[in-house]
Order: sequence, then C-alpha cells, then structure tokens
Amino acid sequence: ILAPHDLVGLVNHIRGTQLLTPPVAVFASETKTHLDMADLRGQETARRVLEIAVAGQLLDGGLMRSRPFRDPHHLATMAALVGGGTRAKPGEISLAHHGVLFLDELAECSRHVLDALRQPLETGQIIIARANHNVCYPADFQFIAAMNPCRCGYLEDPARACARAPTCGRTYCAKISDPMMDRFDLIIEVPELSAQLLRDDRPAEATAPIAARIAAPRNFATERDQQTANMPNARLPAQQIDQMVRLDADGEALLELAMQQRKLSARGLHKILRVARTIADLARQKQVTRAHLAEALSYRTMPLLA
Repeated sequence: ILAPHDLVGLVNHIRGTQLLTPPVAVFASETKTHLDMADLRGQETARRVLEIAVAGQLLDGGLMRSRPFRDPHHLATMAALVGGGTRAKPGEISLAHHGVLFLDELAECSRHVLDALRQPLETGQIIIARANHNVCYPADFQFIAAMNPCRCGYLEDPARACARAPTCGRTYCAKISDPMMDRFDLIIEVPELSAQLLRDDRPAEATAPIAARIAAPRNFATERDQQTANMPNARLPAQQIDQMVRLDADGEALLELAMQQRKLSARGLHKILRVARTIADLARQKQVTRAHLAEALSYRTMPLLA
C-alpha cells in the first residue's frame, strides 16, 4: 500500500523520479471531545429519560464513541432511508445497524417514508425486493427523533404562536401515524429554556457519576433468577414480562385505568412495563410499584395530544 500526499508525488512515483515508501501504521491520537451531561442545562426530565434509557439499554451509553451514528436529512427519499434503487443498495437504517438513527424535524419527513421504518424497528432487518434483486439487509438500530410542537415552533408561547393555535399543533403532530408513534419507548416534551437558565453557571451532574449510578441497576437486574443472563430490560420478550414485572395492587389498578383511558396497544403496554421495570431497578426494588408505573406512563404521553 502506497499513500502519496499529493498528485505530484504520485506522478513522480510513476515516472520513477521519486519513489514512494509504504506508510507506517501508528495509533491516531484522540482529538475528538465528547459532550458531558454537565452541559445539559435546565432539562431535568431529559436527564432522567437518558438515565432510564441507558439503564434499560434502550440506549447504549457507548454508542456515540464506538458505533455508527446516522442523521439523514428529513427530505431523504424512501430508497435513501430504507434502501432500494436499481441495485437494491442498503439505506440509512442499515448503515445505522448496531448504532443510532437520528431523525430531526420528524414531522417534516414524508409519512410513507416514516411508516416504512415500522417493520424494521420490529424485526431488525429490511428486505429490499426488486425485479432482479431480493436482498435482506440488517437494520437493528436505535431510533431517536426530535420535532417541534407545530410548524412555526411557538405553540406554547401566546405572544409568538400563530392564529391557528392550538389546532395547528394537532394537525402537525397528526402527520406521524399512531402505529409509528407507538414504536417509541420514551416520549417527552423539552420546554424552551429562559436566558437565565442558559446562563446559569452552577455545576450540574456530570456524566461519570451518572454512569456509575446506572451500572448498579444493570447489575441488580441480572440478579433476578427469572431473567435470562445478560438480557437487558429493553429486550425482554413479551412472554417474560409478566414474570419480571409483578405489580402491586395499586399498580394493577393504575394500569387498568391507563389501558381504558389511553386505549393502549399490546406493544405500548409492553414498552411501558419494560420502562417501569427499569425505573424500579434504578431504585433497587424488586417490586414494581404504582409510582414506578406512573413515571413510565408519563414518558409515553405527547402533551399536545393527551
């Protein structure tokens, strides 16, 4: 392998006037800086959700350093996102295999493109069928998305919201189908920060102590006899959830009420119970209580549509 620094060096090598030597492999220095949780200001709910996501392995804390991270534009085509084209090439969801797919401006994405993600999110693979090709690509990715509450983004600010508020917000959120929204484990609202909070220089909790606190509930989860070794809460199979999540009487009553009022699907119910199990693990409690379940339910509500 020869690696010329420029085109002149390559030409000289071909002419024989200045031969290139093979490069010497050396370890690259770590120059990339990583963000710290201490930089997240005034968003305690977001901090808590990140803690739950990593503790239950809905999100791997090391993904940003060692695994793929894909963030395609919201106008990406079906072929670009899920794969396809004349040669049935892999799309962004396959390039994000064992990593993260992040979609910003979720409601601006084409609805039929978003709905194409539903099956891969369940199966961890995508089958591209064409006249001359039928290819199965891996697509086991962790899906993160962000969106504004409405098109103008000022829904909750009466001074700046448009004249159609709050109807415009409901219309905007309705661009995402209910089955697609049902695929998300955690849904939260991130409010706008005031200038005072943004300029607050008081130290916030950093990543290192949070990581240490998250390691404990992961170890606690593996101590349960019924749970398969190294089985994270995020991947608990449906038939094992009843064994892992035994609610107390108050919790059962709350769950029954939530199912009646919210019309929860089986998928949504299982996601809530997995999150509640993780919240209980963070508290080092084997019994999942009403309080754990109530917190899990609060992370599955879109305020605008509640």
